[in-house]
Amino acid sequence: MPLVLAAAIGVLTASGVWLLLRPRTFQVIIGLSLISYAVNLFIFSMGRLRTAAAPVTAKGAEDPALYADPTPQALVLTAIVISFALTALFLVVLLASRGETGSDHVDGQEPAE
Repeated sequence: MPLVLAAAIGVLTASGVWLLLRPRTFQVIIGLSLISYAVNLFIFSMGRLRTAAAPVTAKGAEDPALYADPTPQALVLTAIVISFALTALFLVVLLASRGETGSDHVDGQEPAE
């Protein structure tokens, strides 16, 4: 399971970086989203993925191996909300830029051929 999760994080990061280097603004936005998903998975995996474990310690269960850490889960939930709002803002800016310049290119101009 950890190997699959590490591979998924790596593929998301690599795809996001590749899309960030593309000349179209929509591809850049999708690349930023993929990188944010990869970071969210990374933070979530740092909280020791456990199933059927209490999120906080109970009386007599002070051993950290017996419970799941709730902090990464809270951080990821907050990051998801923020990234959704940021993506919506980027899309509005993309539409305004496309209406202003008539191009979806990051420089505002289509390359000369």
